[in-house]
Amino acid sequence: MSKNKIIISFLIIATLSVTVTGCYKTTTLLENNSPVITTTVSLSKDLQPIFTAHCALSGCHNGSISPNLSSGNAYNSLSNGGFLNTGSPANSVVYLWLSGKESATMPLGAAPNPGNIEGYILAWITQGAHNN
Repeated sequence: MSKNKIIISFLIIATLSVTVTGCYKTTTLLENNSPVITTTVSLSKDLQPIFTAHCALSGCHNGSISPNLSSGNAYNSLSNGGFLNTGSPANSVVYLWLSGKESATMPLGAAPNPGNIEGYILAWITQGAHNN
């Protein structure tokens, strides 16, 4: 093998090593293709924007219907209202509604699982449902 081929091979291997070690995954797909979040979920950065866009709307979860998912109220409403089960996250009331395992599937009238709210809420509860 010529010196140039060895150098080129080394560069390719080095590039692949850097690329692979610099990658990380944020979701894992289960057998049923439902996305599961594998990074830290923030209530304020990840969940609240989805709540605001799809849940905390007039006549819905903006104070009219419990839980109040409007900004500044979501954490207390979820944690003090019996909607979270950190010991068994998949049995949390809010997750059951969002995943369609409890009637009626939320959010009402929206496309199923907007912004992957189902994956984010399950990950957030699994991670301890912190006010972050």
